[in-house]
Amino acid sequence: MKFLKEKSFSVWTKVLAVVLISVTVLLGFQVRNLQFDYDFEKFFPAEDEDADFFYKHRAQFEFDNNFILLAIENKNGVFETDFLLELDSLTKSLESDLPYVDAVRSITNQDEVYLYQGGFSSKKPYVNFSQWTDSSASIKEQLSEDSTRIYNSKELVNTLIARDGKSVCIFIKHENDLSRKKSEKLVNVLRSKLDDFSFDATHLAGTAVGQQYYIQKMNKELLLFMGLSAILVILFLFIAFRSGWGIILPQIVILSSLLWILGGMGLFNSPMNILLTTLPSIMFVVAMSDVIHLVSRYMDALRDELTKFEAIKTTIKEVGFSTFLTSVTTSVGFFSLYFINVQPVKMFGLIIGIGVLLAFFLSILMLPILFYYFPSPKIITKEKQSIWFKLLPDFFEWVMGNKKKVWGASFIFIVLAIYGMSHLESDNLIMDDIKDSDPVKKDFGYFEKHYGGYRPFELAIKVTDTSLNVWDQNVLNEIEEVETYLEDTFGMELKTSLIQSIKVLNRSSHLGNKKYFKLPKKKRDIKRYRRFLKMTDQGKLLNLFLDSTETVTRIQGTIPDKGNNYVTGRTNRFLEYVKKRDFKFIEVRVTGSAFLLDKNIRYLSNSLIYGLLLSIGVVSVIMGFVFKSIRMVIISIIPNTIPLIFIAAVMGYLGIEVKTSTSIIFTIAFGIAVDDTIHLLGKFKFELMKGKSVRDALKHSFVVTGKAMILTTLVLCSGFLLLLFSTFMGTFNMGLLLSMTLFIALILDLTLLPLLIFTFYRSPKQPQA
Repeated sequence: MKFLKEKSFSVWTKVLAVVLISVTVLLGFQVRNLQFDYDFEKFFPAEDEDADFFYKHRAQFEFDNNFILLAIENKNGVFETDFLLELDSLTKSLESDLPYVDAVRSITNQDEVYLYQGGFSSKKPYVNFSQWTDSSASIKEQLSEDSTRIYNSKELVNTLIARDGKSVCIFIKHENDLSRKKSEKLVNVLRSKLDDFSFDATHLAGTAVGQQYYIQKMNKELLLFMGLSAILVILFLFIAFRSGWGIILPQIVILSSLLWILGGMGLFNSPMNILLTTLPSIMFVVAMSDVIHLVSRYMDALRDELTKFEAIKTTIKEVGFSTFLTSVTTSVGFFSLYFINVQPVKMFGLIIGIGVLLAFFLSILMLPILFYYFPSPKIITKEKQSIWFKLLPDFFEWVMGNKKKVWGASFIFIVLAIYGMSHLESDNLIMDDIKDSDPVKKDFGYFEKHYGGYRPFELAIKVTDTSLNVWDQNVLNEIEEVETYLEDTFGMELKTSLIQSIKVLNRSSHLGNKKYFKLPKKKRDIKRYRRFLKMTDQGKLLNLFLDSTETVTRIQGTIPDKGNNYVTGRTNRFLEYVKKRDFKFIEVRVTGSAFLLDKNIRYLSNSLIYGLLLSIGVVSVIMGFVFKSIRMVIISIIPNTIPLIFIAAVMGYLGIEVKTSTSIIFTIAFGIAVDDTIHLLGKFKFELMKGKSVRDALKHSFVVTGKAMILTTLVLCSGFLLLLFSTFMGTFNMGLLLSMTLFIALILDLTLLPLLIFTFYRSPKQPQA
């Protein structure tokens, strides 16, 4: 009968091997179809009222991020002839050669408009090259006049020229919603154009610039983490098994798991987002955790002189179910992220959750085949393994003999962790995922310092009286009041608005006298400016900040990026001002991409709690089903919730804020940390079924599973520590915090968990005093 079973096993494994190899090759080819996705808008909460309003508002006007800012420094001041000539040459080159660009604005191609009675107008360049002569004194005089006119034009300062006069900014407006390829082409052409000039320094900022940067980094880091993870796996497999057999077989399973998940993403057109760049490291360490438990038990069975087939059966029987449970609980931690209403987080949880289960099924299907058909390894004798069988029993006895010390240390640890957790804050900066030393971060910082910030601020204003429109004097006065508050109190650098345009035209009607940069009081002047704006560029300029019904307008500007908390506080005070002011003719609403990202951070903080509770609840149900004991559920949950408090404490002490990248750590950590607990409790239950006492069963389980628990935790910690090589701070923090948390979870499983079991577990057959 045994022979028949083994013969049947031999036949079916051959069929299964063909299927697995075929699918692996097929999915391997699909990896080349893997795409990368950089779209901040996908981090907006789905089915959200403010998000829906933003999309409708943008459809009325245009995107608030469809531009590139190019700052050019001249340390001796921008009003030098050579610099201005080069600037003009660059501006013309960008206008003619940049792809997907609608407009290029620079101080060298902008004109000051003069309006006259009767509807006549004239223009004068802000930099009047036509008046330059061969006389240096004459040119100097002309430049002095030009600089005066430019600095008298409030709308240009900190927009096209820095207040300190050391740099200018070229505003490059491109098509809405550029694809990755178009963004890459635009930025590459722009950079090549800059290489033709010898400016003191240049700085770039904008969505297209960020998109190219993120995608390049994601590509590099994906390859980096795959390479580092492969080296790590080989190193640990050699340390654990000390044989070529012990390295090659697990590598086949681990690489197959990675190919299946990456190939599946390519097959189903699921792109790689910034969160998923951690996928190779996570898949390597999770798959390796499964492999170590299975291979370790198989080699122990061979040491007991079992045949290959019997050793495989013993391994599956004793370790298979526990490994399945650990894979389920780990995947639950990831799957719980699917219920966070943010698309990249949902996909991160779904894809890696599936990957964890795939790793288990491939391990449980592939390893028996490899065990059976590969030559058996040279068995390491039990004497060579005696260090584990000496240290672990001694450590178990120390824990049992020092109960008060372990209880006391655990209590102090929890108190310190709770105190640190009280300092935890949630905050977010647009560029805080990039290290301060990064050139792109420095470029954005330059605009932050010299051009009023790069964080967009958007306001929608609607006329509430249906008998009026925005051109009514009362309406304009209320809009101006809002705009004045934003500039003087809120700290916004105004970029585009109806009021600003009217003020510019009013100044133009008075020969550029800056005293008239204000709203006109006469209705006929407003009508004249309205007519002029409608005619300018066929009304395209007016369409930037006024809808077709002339009852909805927008105010666009930028503010310093001092974080979500700072901006939210300012925004709330502004809304309180609006509520208190109780405008009669207008309705004011804050909107924009940055506003939604801020709201998303607050939303994630709340969703984190629900996701974590869901994960704990599902794991509790699973543990209750397996062990059929409320006590065992509580025993298993306690040592795995303490590390979560520890994460929060570390974040509180180190000043690491809760944001998209760090909020997901809690559910991931719980799902992975509970694995060691399950292996120990699973073995404990198996030993009890043999009729052993609680203490004997616990000690034997501790000794047998202790080695695998320590090795798998070291593998997991080392794998997550690889993320410290990331240039993304979110990924860096994830690696650091998860590694620390899993190590703490191991310490608790080796100290606190045995005490909890010994103290609170009650065997129905062998009650303990």
